Amino acid sequence: MDYASIGFKAGLEIHQQLDTKKLFCNCPSKISDKTDYSFYRFLRPTQSELGEVDKAAIVEMMKGKRFLYTASRDSTCLVEADEEPPHEVNREALDVALTVSILLNAEIVDEIQVMRKIVIDGSNTSGFQRTSLIALHGYAKDVGIESIALEEDAARKIKEDSKTVNYGLDRLGIPLIEVATSADIRDPKHAREVAEYIGSLLQSTGKCKRGLGTIRQDLNISIREGSRVEIKGIQSLSGIEKVAEIEVFRQLDLIKIKKELESRGIKKDDIENANSIEVSDVLANSDSKIVKKSLSEGKKALAIKLPGFSGLLKRDYSRLGKEFAVHARIRAGLGGIIHSDELPGYGIDKDVFDVLKKKLGIEEKDAFAIFLGRKDEIEKAIEAVKERAVDALYGVPEEVRRA
Repeated sequence: MDYASIGFKAGLEIHQQLDTKKLFCNCPSKISDKTDYSFYRFLRPTQSELGEVDKAAIVEMMKGKRFLYTASRDSTCLVEADEEPPHEVNREALDVALTVSILLNAEIVDEIQVMRKIVIDGSNTSGFQRTSLIALHGYAKDVGIESIALEEDAARKIKEDSKTVNYGLDRLGIPLIEVATSADIRDPKHAREVAEYIGSLLQSTGKCKRGLGTIRQDLNISIREGSRVEIKGIQSLSGIEKVAEIEVFRQLDLIKIKKELESRGIKKDDIENANSIEVSDVLANSDSKIVKKSLSEGKKALAIKLPGFSGLLKRDYSRLGKEFAVHARIRAGLGGIIHSDELPGYGIDKDVFDVLKKKLGIEEKDAFAIFLGRKDEIEKAIEAVKERAVDALYGVPEEVRRA
């Protein structure tokens, strides 16, 4: 592919763990599955210095989740539990960050300040991540380096269910160097080469950890007519090139979907005004194990029409149906969504499928989605799906995605 012709732009953020003691206490930087103590916390958004409240934090709080933190005394202390103020910045970690800044030809700032970035997912007991800007305006080979920062790593997610997220505090506070490049990367192969070069410079300090999970890359990608999308948590060099290629094809496909929806005459109001209809009685006649289990638990089955989306929810390079499900899960904790582009299937045969289409008033170019859950969950999930469907009218939404 000629990436220049589609306006490909990309930048990297590389996060490398340092092999020193933790950044704000004297605990060793090691992962431990041992549990000596645990405690619960809830997220409560507070105003910033400007009197503003982070909207994402409010949305996260509305989920009503609690956070269980487990820890070992071998790798944590009261600092990780946010029961003691942070100590002075670890000098060895700071020296490594300064060395990396020199290796990347960057301008070291006159004064290093510890700043706070709001964390809304519970991965830091304090509700924010501490980070320090070390240097600016460097370069690595033919790519600019925008910034180099020293920050604390987040807690390690162990497991999650609909009500509780369990984090291990062993990783919280391990020093991380963050290197952010300019959007000078020309293609997926170039992205891998740049990451490889910066990674080798980091390892040359002799103070960087090795192994899976010790270095993570975030990739920011955009193309002409698309949007900037950040893909987080790429853990291998080979993964960078592959992830970049997949994202390019996904954005190209979403642009095609936008144009197809335009040609079908679909408007924002068509999607937003679609009403939900209960279809529990229709689906009770299906052989779907998913449906039967939900209905036997007293849950409901509701469906909405997706005007003009037939054939657009499950394509070679984009999976709008899957994205709908992700948005529903994030907003409402709802795990069960079935869309018409994958039917007949899941134990829902053609007869039931045809009855559903008739009940929903589905025409040739229309699709529909079925939601299984409690009514309050479904209402939130439908709202989230409608918002993502509206985004499809405009092409590629600017968002953060997981690798």
